Amino acid sequence: MSTIQILSETLANQIAAGEVVERPASVVKELVENAIDAGATQIKVEIEEAGLKRIIVTDNGAGIPSEEVERAFERHATSKLYTTDDLFRIRSLGFRGEALPSIASVSELVIETAEANKTGKHVHLKGGELIESKAAASRRGTSIKIEQLFFNTPARLKHIRSLKTEISHVTNYLNRFALSHPDISFEFYNDGNQVLKSVGNGDIRQAIAGVYGVNVARKMRKIEAENFDFKISGYSSLPELTRANNSYITLIVNGRFIQNYALNRAVISGYGSTLMIGRYPISVINIEMDPLLLDVNVHPTKQQIRISNEDELGALIRKALHDTMYQEVRIPGSYSEDIAPPPVRQREEKPTQMNFEFRPAKEPERSYEPPKDWAPSSIRTQSESMHVDESEAPPVPTHEMGTEESALKLAETAERKNYNEETTEQFPELEYIGQLHGTYLLTQNEDGLYFIDQHAAQERIKYEYYKALLGEEADAMQELLVPIVLEYPSDEVMVISENLEILADAGVSLEPFGQNSFIVREHPTWILPGQEQSTIEEMIDFFLERKNLTVGMFREATAIMMSCKRSIKANHRLSEAEAVALIEQLPTCENPYNCPHGRPVLVKLTTYDLEKMFKRIQDRH
Repeated sequence: MSTIQILSETLANQIAAGEVVERPASVVKELVENAIDAGATQIKVEIEEAGLKRIIVTDNGAGIPSEEVERAFERHATSKLYTTDDLFRIRSLGFRGEALPSIASVSELVIETAEANKTGKHVHLKGGELIESKAAASRRGTSIKIEQLFFNTPARLKHIRSLKTEISHVTNYLNRFALSHPDISFEFYNDGNQVLKSVGNGDIRQAIAGVYGVNVARKMRKIEAENFDFKISGYSSLPELTRANNSYITLIVNGRFIQNYALNRAVISGYGSTLMIGRYPISVINIEMDPLLLDVNVHPTKQQIRISNEDELGALIRKALHDTMYQEVRIPGSYSEDIAPPPVRQREEKPTQMNFEFRPAKEPERSYEPPKDWAPSSIRTQSESMHVDESEAPPVPTHEMGTEESALKLAETAERKNYNEETTEQFPELEYIGQLHGTYLLTQNEDGLYFIDQHAAQERIKYEYYKALLGEEADAMQELLVPIVLEYPSDEVMVISENLEILADAGVSLEPFGQNSFIVREHPTWILPGQEQSTIEEMIDFFLERKNLTVGMFREATAIMMSCKRSIKANHRLSEAEAVALIEQLPTCENPYNCPHGRPVLVKLTTYDLEKMFKRIQDRH
């Protein structure tokens, strides 16, 4: 047996560095957090060769007392935590006392720091060993230079990716800092080229403009909500402005950027069906709470935290976003009548104030009264009168990709649609003109030209029809003349067996039949003849992919699946009567503006746009 021994301080710090210092961006993060904790209002970051050659972080914070600088590089040395009680009232970004010794143990480090009106200190370390310590006439604040990162741990360099990838990680951190601390001016230079320069005037809109650009900032809407435990503020993009991944959702808790899947899902859920599946908003959500309600000491990077009453917080976020986004005009189109393009101006050395005018697009003044005699049964009659080629149907999202991630996205979409989708906007009264390419219905009114996606329109109508059917407490069931036997592997049989009640509530009635089989003796009446087995199998497959679905989410996902498969497709010619009937049914929906997958049902080309295109009016200058 090997002899038990105590690790040397250098080796212990290098092991800690493996947890704290994953890549150059980790070094930047830790040093910037220290600068913020020191009360800095200006922070400058410079890197060379993605930070592997050199990292310099300079701030105008309080500085470190000269006699304590060397002590700061001892492990677990901190000025932010003294007692156990303090651990549960953390308000600073750093507190463990591991960052500086960990960084110093795998690099060559020089620090110059000084308090206001006091003599500063210059300290030089290499591989954690002290090389030089002397007095220095430094200005107030701290400057730390890191060189030869990982010089004594070459194995770590093997895991470093391309320089562009590492630079993107650094940029991402600094963007988050600029968004979470708009009262601090951040400068970031890569190989001498300026990458970021934020205003630092406390206006989050200015910070968003500095990170994402003015055009993005113009399409962000203010979010506010609070209850006894939480206060929420920030901005989130209009549904028309999205990205392909959720990395543009910035969650900030008491000034700390965090990663939290449940809260990300709450942000997405707040948009309801206004977001397309697989698309995500740009959001900056600031959350304030009593430090006693959170635990930041669960991960070395401190980005993952535990929040008490997390479900309550998620519900507050969802409601805040829902209340804001559903007040917006829901028909995509040109906003040229309301928002003039930003003027072109020369690049300036200093960040300037930007003028934001958030003005909603004009709503039609005419009101529209939905038909009184329309009922869900008319949907079935209408759909049966139209030819539906199932071979042309786009695959159901859960089977299209065949991955757990795709099923998860659909489940998230299903969950977020449980919110009330009513809106105060009046759906415009439209006159049918014709059909384009067997796909789009052309309509008009005095405000302009409207294009309706016929598949998306009927998909929305049928979705609400199936949603109503699946939501009934006692679904009408029909017995099968010949029962269906379904077989599954043993692991899936266990999942199905444990959730027979949930499946039954959604209309899938299964009975154990042998070791790995189930028998189906009846099915919901809404399943079309000849499609009983395929529909039930699809419902079960979706459930198996997600596993922890609620009854509501499962019914929702089923309604989406059925509406997609049963709707008219592109390249299908409609008669004038069929097109008019579809247009007349659309305003009776709770949400006639988006299909269940979030795609727009109709888009608008205003009269102003047409006049501008034909040069009947002059461009604004």
